[in-house]
Amino acid sequence: MDNLNNSNNTNGNGNNNINDNKNDNTTNMNLPIEYDVEGTDKTKRPFNKKLASYIAVGLTCAILGGGISTASALYLIPKSNFFKNTPLYKAVNNSYASPSSYINASATSAKTNSSAGSGLTVSQIVKKVSPAVVAVSTKTNVTQDDYNSFFGSFGNGKNSRNSVQEGMGSGIIYNKDGYILTNYHVIKGANTITVILNNKKQVKAKVVNYDESADVAVIQMTGDFTVPGVAELGSSSSLNVGDSVVAIGNPLGKELLGTVTTGVVSALNRQISVGSEDSSNNGFGDNNNSSSGTTSGATQEYIQTDAAINPGNSGGPLVNSLGQVVGINTAKVSESGVEGIGFSIPIDTVKTKIQNLSKPMLKLGISCEDIDKNTAEQHNIPQGVYIEQVEDLSAAQRAGLQAGDVITKFDGKKVSSTNDINQIKGKHNSGDVVQVEVYRDDSYKTISLKLSDK
Repeated sequence: MDNLNNSNNTNGNGNNNINDNKNDNTTNMNLPIEYDVEGTDKTKRPFNKKLASYIAVGLTCAILGGGISTASALYLIPKSNFFKNTPLYKAVNNSYASPSSYINASATSAKTNSSAGSGLTVSQIVKKVSPAVVAVSTKTNVTQDDYNSFFGSFGNGKNSRNSVQEGMGSGIIYNKDGYILTNYHVIKGANTITVILNNKKQVKAKVVNYDESADVAVIQMTGDFTVPGVAELGSSSSLNVGDSVVAIGNPLGKELLGTVTTGVVSALNRQISVGSEDSSNNGFGDNNNSSSGTTSGATQEYIQTDAAINPGNSGGPLVNSLGQVVGINTAKVSESGVEGIGFSIPIDTVKTKIQNLSKPMLKLGISCEDIDKNTAEQHNIPQGVYIEQVEDLSAAQRAGLQAGDVITKFDGKKVSSTNDINQIKGKHNSGDVVQVEVYRDDSYKTISLKLSDK
């Protein structure tokens, strides 16, 4: 997997070098967005932002060595002021200030328990869609307190500890070749991915491609497998507020595979940015300058629903009354006094990306970290992407990129983050040649790089 993320390996396989220290086993439940963004990173950087700065309005909560429970992970969301300062949060608070709001919400939910509206019944929807819903189980090698990077001088610890972090999310089979849609944050940084089908059979999978800024990824089952079902992708543009919907996924892990919840479309075109208080952060809780990077602060439109979305539902389908997937469940608001506010990526947004995401990702073969404006000023270097390591026999090595280079332009366009490079790279095909500007030895050089998916 060519992550091209901060401190992530971009060699196409997602592996990072792990020394022979004694391993600690950690369990991370990649639930819809409860971003333990810190958890999926391979190398922890010494100047991480405070945990409270990470906005986890989704369901990727983590259980690390049993030290953080699911409840406490969910509770992290309201501790950040970022979401509280948004118009959406204020609107939510105002709408819940009236007792009648609670009464109406309960009454609406009760009506959806037996039927999903004028189309199929809930049980018919489940029968149609469930075979195409999978659990996505990941394992990620994590090195903590490893300060051997370019930024090592900021750390005061010298010991490193290796651990294996386990995650769990959901996914949707969308074609007969075993291609699966899920959230990027579910598979981010994973060294191994296992898909659990609705018949409990486990199948290995690989990352095909992803769009980090949209929090969408495509993985594919490998080896010997039989596709139990293929989901029908509908149109989110046909939804109306008040339409009945069904969410299917794996809340809280393997024990609750295939859980079904019902609700309605609470609102459409919700424009939110689930990111950190820092303006340099990406849209889904990961800071491009922290131990992991996801999006680049982009505001996206979401479907809001009161169907229960819990940790482990990330990447699972939101389904309309015809049994068609209309959204990918991604995030929720966890706040005292606030219930039933979940968000799904509209399927129409995803469908525009599927063709490109179904193609293998182009690989550079570098490990890198983003250099933000403050870091650049402190070290008198340009803002860009710092190359920590170049993979042997990679496209980067063949082009002449070196560890210590700072990429400032890619294909003639200025870049300030790994996500910028991924966005540009995603518009090219294997074999294309791009010009890469790097800062090396106090001067700028332009290097020709031939892109490859190998």
